[in-house]
Formats: sequence, structure tokens, C-alpha cells
Amino acid sequence: MWLLDKMLRALVRKGRLVLTDHDGREYAYGEPDAPALRIRLTDKGAALHIARDPRVGTGEAYMDGRLVIEPPHDVRDFILFIMSQGSADSVAPRNPLRRLADRIGSKLDQNNYRARARQNVEHHYDLTRRFYELFLDSDRQYTMAYWRDAQGTLEQAQLAKKALIAAKLRIEPGQGSGMRVLDIGSGWGGFGLFLNRHYGCEVLGVSLAPDQVRFANERAQAAGVADEVKFELIDYRDVNTRFDRIASVGMFEHVGLKNYDEYFAKTWDLLEPDGVMLTHTIGRTKQAGATDKWNRKYIFPGHYLPAASEMSAAIERTGWEISDLEVMRYHYALTLAEWYRRTTMHREEIEKLYDARFFRMWQFYLAGAEQGFRHGNLVNFQFQTVKRRDAVPMTRDYIEAEMLRLLSLEEAPEWHLERQAAE
Repeated sequence: MWLLDKMLRALVRKGRLVLTDHDGREYAYGEPDAPALRIRLTDKGAALHIARDPRVGTGEAYMDGRLVIEPPHDVRDFILFIMSQGSADSVAPRNPLRRLADRIGSKLDQNNYRARARQNVEHHYDLTRRFYELFLDSDRQYTMAYWRDAQGTLEQAQLAKKALIAAKLRIEPGQGSGMRVLDIGSGWGGFGLFLNRHYGCEVLGVSLAPDQVRFANERAQAAGVADEVKFELIDYRDVNTRFDRIASVGMFEHVGLKNYDEYFAKTWDLLEPDGVMLTHTIGRTKQAGATDKWNRKYIFPGHYLPAASEMSAAIERTGWEISDLEVMRYHYALTLAEWYRRTTMHREEIEKLYDARFFRMWQFYLAGAEQGFRHGNLVNFQFQTVKRRDAVPMTRDYIEAEMLRLLSLEEAPEWHLERQAAE
């Protein structure tokens, strides 16, 4: 306990943390008069397990029930409390050897050749359909929502996200029929169906998650547009036809740094000369570093979160022009907080689907990711790229105007009746 005690005494300056060890002894940190957040260790080895590698050890201790957060607080309160104390390195400083090992491990984990890329995707996305229904919005959008109103609903924010990305693809109203759109990492099909519904364009969605592809095709069939909106279980690198627009939403995180040139070179080949591509990804505000070891191990094997400089360098090397770049800071924090709330609300059902350890793992993942957007260096990037600079207007006014037009259509009563009839 002495090592963990030493770390916490150096770390906790704001608020108050009270830790009860397995033997009943209490340790207090921070401001004596502040309301206490209380945690408990349930066995003799838990403190050392956490102290040896706080980033991984804390998550594992919570998953295994060795670290318990006492009511009325929960693991989200605990993570946000710890990370609000300072930078990631001040919270869990690493020695040079461990830092080097993390970097090497991160690089090796990014060997996303085709077979491994499919395995990595299936590890995360091929959980049961019911599980994702319990915490996502009704359209199953599993990427950052766009909160035009921080007090709005998740459904409203995810609809706004789809409208924003559609607007950045620059499909003129009334001119989408006959256009072909490639949706890379198409998820459960919601965005592809959204584009077809509003523009009449043909959409090909590609994904490496078998059940996502099955479900997306079922949705297209139910909507009566299966001849126009298709989803295939295929690596984007194996697509060989050309498209007028390309969207990649929440997929770039899985590409891996050494594959960035391949990604942008391949999409360059797939896009028509006057086309537009939109790449939406989680990124980091600071220069490159190792990806989080706990997340690599338990949640997203093979993932890497880019700095804007890493993306822009690959874009430039492969011939593209960046026509628009938007950095979104707190939107994913709000999204993750709502996913966490819904996950926790369905604890009993999730534990029946899997077990208590899985439930705690998912809680830790969502809360940890949220703190990265609130207190860390995580953001979202939307890179709009073109081959010809005249493919989009000279100012950004068209983006807001088209997004609002799409949202007004979705809110119109007659549009809802049309949509219900189609479904």
C-alpha cells in the first residue's frame, strides 16, 4: 500500500478521496473539509496491482471487483475526479522504459493487415445486437453526436451529426439521384440510409463486422431501398469502383499510423475528379504517442488516434487538398456521458447478456473515454478533402445552410409519415 499511498498523496490536491484498504485501514487525500469520494480495496494485492501500472491496473482492479467505489459515487465519478487533478502524466507518471515499451507495443498493435483488421473489428463490433440497443440512440450511431444544444437528447444530437456530415459532402438538393456514395465503416447503416432518403443517391457501405452488415441490409430491405443502398462485408482496400462522394465516419481510428498513406492513396483512386471526401475521426491535440494500453487490450485492439499533423501530412503526400477542417472538443464527452448513463441504467440486462465483469469493463471504457475529452487531449476531427479546389464553395456558409435544411425536413410531420410508411 505504501507505493499507492505515495502516488495518491502527490496527486490529489482538489476535493477529497478516502481509500479503505482490505484490512480496514483508511487513507485520506486532498482537502480535509471537502465532501469525500470513497473507494475500497478488497484484497491484499490490489494496491500494488494498481500502483505498478495505474493506467491498466486501475481498470483491471475495477473489472475484477478488487476496487469498489462506494455509493453514492460510481466509477465515472472516480475517473473524472482523478483525471481532473492534472495531466495524464501527473496522474500516472511512467518511467522511460515503460514509456518505450508502450510505444513499441502500440506500434506492433497497429499491424492491421486484412485478416487482423477483420479480427480487431469483430472483437468490438460483433457483440450482440441487443447490447448496443441498450445504450445507443434509436439509429445505432456509434460515433460522436453533434450537440447543437447541450440540453438536447442523444437522438437529436445524432441526427444533427448525420446532417452535418451530409452537408459537408456537398450533395446538391435534387441532384443526388445517380450519385454514388461510398460509406467506409458503415456501422448499422443509419448514415447510408439517411443519405439515400434525402438525396436519392446510391450508397455502398463497407464494413468488417458481419452482424453490422447483416443488420444494415435488413434495414435497407425493410425500407424498400435494398436496390439503392447496399452493405458488404469487405475491406475498403478491396473496393475497385469509383464514387462521387466518400464518407468515413469513426473508421479511421482503426487504420493504424503506418497505413495512412495507403488509406488516402486508395480513397484518392476511388473518388471521381470532382468528388468530395469527409473523414470523421477521434484524434489528439498533441503530437503522436502510444495508444492507451488498457483500451488496446480490452476494447479496441489495433487502434491509433491521430494528431492532425499526422493526418494532414499523409493527405498532402497522396495528392489531396484539405478544403475544410473542423475540430470538435466536447461533443464526444457529452455523447459518452449519455452512453454511460444508459449503460448503467441497463446493468441487470447487460449482466444477464454477459456477466458483471463485462459490465464493469464497459463502464470503465465509457467513463475513461469521456474524461479524455473533458480533461485530456482527445477531440474529434472532420477533414473534408478534395482533388479539385473548386469542388466546394469558397466559404463555409453552405454547410450550416444545408444542415439546417436537412434537420427541418426531419422535423416536418409529413416527412415522419413518409418515413414510417417506408419502414
